[in-house]
Amino acid sequence: MTHGDLPGRIRLSGQRSLRAGLLTVLLLFAPAAGAQQSLHWTTPAGADTRQLDGAIAGLARQLLEGSDADSLTPVQRSHLLLVAGRHAQASAAIAALMQSLREQGNESQAQRWTPYLLMAQAGCPARPGFDRAYAAAFSARFAALDDVSALKTHYWFTTNLPVAQAKLDATLAAHANNASLTREQALDVVRQTAFVETFRVAGRLAPDLIRADEDRRFEIDDAVRIPAAEGVVLSAHVARPRRSASPPPAAMLFTIYTDPARNRTQAALAAAHGYVGVVVDARGKRLGTGTAAPYETEGVDAAAAVDWISQQPWNDGRVVMYGGSYSGFAAWAAAKHAPPALKAIAPYVAAIPGLGLPMENNVFLSANYAWPFYVANNRLLDNDTYNQRARWDALTERWYASGRPYRQIDQVDGTPNPWLQRWLAHPDYDAYWQAMVPYGDDFARIRIPVLSITGYYDDGQVSALQYFREHTRYLPDADHRLLIGPYDHFGTQANVKAMELRGYSVDPVAQFDTDAITFQWFDHVLNGAPLPALLADRVNYQLMGTNRWDHAPSLHAAGGGMKTFHLSSERTDAGYRLMETTAPPAGVLTRTVDFADRNSSRHNYYPWPILRDGPPDNGGLTFVSAPFDQPMDMVGPFTGDLKIRINKRDVDLTVTLYEWQKDGKVMQLSYYVGRASYAADMTTRHLLTPGQWTHVPLQRTRMTGRRLAEGSRLLVVMDVLKDAEHQVNHGTGKDVSDESVADAGEPLRIEWSAESMLRVPLRAAVAE
Repeated sequence: MTHGDLPGRIRLSGQRSLRAGLLTVLLLFAPAAGAQQSLHWTTPAGADTRQLDGAIAGLARQLLEGSDADSLTPVQRSHLLLVAGRHAQASAAIAALMQSLREQGNESQAQRWTPYLLMAQAGCPARPGFDRAYAAAFSARFAALDDVSALKTHYWFTTNLPVAQAKLDATLAAHANNASLTREQALDVVRQTAFVETFRVAGRLAPDLIRADEDRRFEIDDAVRIPAAEGVVLSAHVARPRRSASPPPAAMLFTIYTDPARNRTQAALAAAHGYVGVVVDARGKRLGTGTAAPYETEGVDAAAAVDWISQQPWNDGRVVMYGGSYSGFAAWAAAKHAPPALKAIAPYVAAIPGLGLPMENNVFLSANYAWPFYVANNRLLDNDTYNQRARWDALTERWYASGRPYRQIDQVDGTPNPWLQRWLAHPDYDAYWQAMVPYGDDFARIRIPVLSITGYYDDGQVSALQYFREHTRYLPDADHRLLIGPYDHFGTQANVKAMELRGYSVDPVAQFDTDAITFQWFDHVLNGAPLPALLADRVNYQLMGTNRWDHAPSLHAAGGGMKTFHLSSERTDAGYRLMETTAPPAGVLTRTVDFADRNSSRHNYYPWPILRDGPPDNGGLTFVSAPFDQPMDMVGPFTGDLKIRINKRDVDLTVTLYEWQKDGKVMQLSYYVGRASYAADMTTRHLLTPGQWTHVPLQRTRMTGRRLAEGSRLLVVMDVLKDAEHQVNHGTGKDVSDESVADAGEPLRIEWSAESMLRVPLRAAVAE
């Protein structure tokens, strides 16, 4: 499975959320089911656009004038009035809806209705003077908005119109031969039509109006050149607030995602917060020189950009860095070089190349296989290649079925992947990876304030948490704050969080605006503004299931201690007993895994869904604790020590933790994936001795924050990693990238001693 917005893994991206996401309005405001009223619907064969529009407008009028019109929701009524051509009424209805959303605290939801409001205020698109009326409505609307609100509202004028149009066309085609439609079908047709008509107009008129609004508020230069290392020149967007009385500090985002329109807007957003916004393109991108080299030159290049910015007359000599995923990594890469002007960094879901991707705990994974093509094939982004979803989805399965070495996966694809091959040459976390971000004593020299933001279900959390742990380990008094909650990779970066994530209903209090908290914190660090309440202590976490945020001075303090569980061989109703004791029991559990069998895979540790109806159906070893006799809070990462014996020289392992609730539902809490030979030291491989007991320490695991209900049980699944999304470790001791199915040999025989144990950060729940 490829990375991106598919469920398999992350897409390494600094994007907040795809602008195409506006299409989700079609789902967010789905019509409520009502009585199955039959509405007249006929379109002549070969109906032209005018006839079809008339038929849909007729549907809207029937719904507005029907016997159950009083049951229409405000959203439905707004769509119907707009499509029916009753523009004055539509304008009033939409304005009332927006006000209601604001009163409920849903400012972003209110903003997204602005394109509909302007459409209604301008009247019929076919009438003379419509374009002038739309422009006048736009100007009047945005004249009343401050810079931040204006930019956030600009966002909602762009969508993937071809996808929306294709969806509407398919819906109409499905009803082409119908003489009538049900109420639900009619509401769906009108809703989609309102969307397409609104954004067809927005796509034609809004870009120029938005650009003029930006130019009124900011001075933006899209062609800035910045000298960097080795004679390389980087390009950048620089946005300055027009109303600044004196040079402000600069907020810099360093990115390899070269989307000029999006990056211009990102620079303007920083300017809207009172900073000079600078979005710098990575080496070899857009207007710059040199060759794109993902991960390898960001540190020196970003540090050079910080130095250059600090010397410009429009900057007060202070620079901060921020951004998500790759851009978060770039902020840490710059901090490693300690440019004097760099005063703070705010990385979100920051990657650590070589630790979180393209390998995690020394296991290479295929989630980001297509990423190098996307970012390094040209000076912008290679969307044509990257968006070949079927190709990337099929590739891993084809490779897995072929039994060929992982190093040959690009041969299976048919296109060389030189960056993958470069990375595969470094299976250790060696000097190649260590040079990219702070490592070891480097952290002790990073004395600037840091705000790390990540999510419990962020695929890259293992990296974000490692930065926090290492920084506070090497510099105990580091001014480093961690903000974490129930978010995935994209949600962490988004200004509006999804309130349902993979089947889990998120606590309402978890909602916050990532951009807003970032600049509030920068204002605190640089200008002495109040510290945001959300960042009250070093560790700030949303305790799932309580609808509250908690704060602690350290991960240890947040967890409140560790409970020890042993993997006993005692049978229970659902597997084996997870025994809470410090005295290890006796017993051994044995499993075999045939790596020559490519028709099967092992337990899938990935949290999709997060909340499921019952325990996962898999071949792993399942351990279940006794029910908790009171609510328990699990806060922090788990650790452990696995005592295993195998008949080979290496093995890749997974450990997955769940809450098994009284009603039978199972919620995933955390997981670990890693290679046994690197578990103690990811820089050097230590092969196992066949037939000899070995201790495998569990480190670099993921954090969660969850109140486990009284009567719930802790469920743990231990397994051997074997699937199409990762290298297959056959256990020969050779470089795993060179092993093929011919190296499978006899099946792996793995024994788990009951002395194996997990340390889980569990404490009795603290009442509010």
